[in-house]
Amino acid sequence: MFHHLREDINSIIERDPAARNGWEVLTCYPGLHAIVMHGWAHWCWRRHMKWVGRFISYIARIITGIEIHPGAVIGRRVFIDHGFGVVIGETAVVGDDCTIYQGVTLGGTSLHSGSKRHPTLERGVIVGAGAQVLGSFTVGEYAKVGSNAVLLKPVPSGATAVGNPAHIVQKDVSALREGSTAHLFAAYGVTPNGDDPLSKALQGLITHAVAQEQRIETILATLKAAGICCQGVPECDKFDSEKMNKLVD
Repeated sequence: MFHHLREDINSIIERDPAARNGWEVLTCYPGLHAIVMHGWAHWCWRRHMKWVGRFISYIARIITGIEIHPGAVIGRRVFIDHGFGVVIGETAVVGDDCTIYQGVTLGGTSLHSGSKRHPTLERGVIVGAGAQVLGSFTVGEYAKVGSNAVLLKPVPSGATAVGNPAHIVQKDVSALREGSTAHLFAAYGVTPNGDDPLSKALQGLITHAVAQEQRIETILATLKAAGICCQGVPECDKFDSEKMNKLVD
């Protein structure tokens, strides 16, 4: 038990620059307290002392503001940062080295008791503040869920999900092969070049529209030079791609 506690404290110090030493983490971090008390509650739950497990989790919620059902499976070195308002459901599975920020819900969308209703987070997943992960699907290893995302579908390993409803930002396959950036820690699930996929799609359409306009102008100029007059073609305003891209951003 003490070995696992030492691991948890060290992992928090590595991931939180505000953590100055182990004593501060042990005494002042509600996320650590919630994980420790969940260990007691889960131990009781698995030994059919279910009321005792629920009561311990209830006390933990009062003390920490973090609600973890005693039936949930929590891995090692899980860091719940700030933590207030975090809710983790009964059949949720949180893998080793995951990071969860305040206001996160790992919830279920099914009312069928005894079935897997809550999500599974594999190793190293980061879930940003206010994100809602709802359903019995899997978020792959080292994936990231952006702050305030509403995630309703699986996320591949190494990918990032952002938006409401969440869209998948495709992972960088070359980076995953090299292993250079795949496992870097990203606070709140914010990653470099992690643009909203809808914004990228709109910017692609704007670029395509600009190219089409240039081609049309070239065709009209060529026809005019050949002595072919295109009467009846109305003049239109110049397409302002910079203005459109600023609106999309």
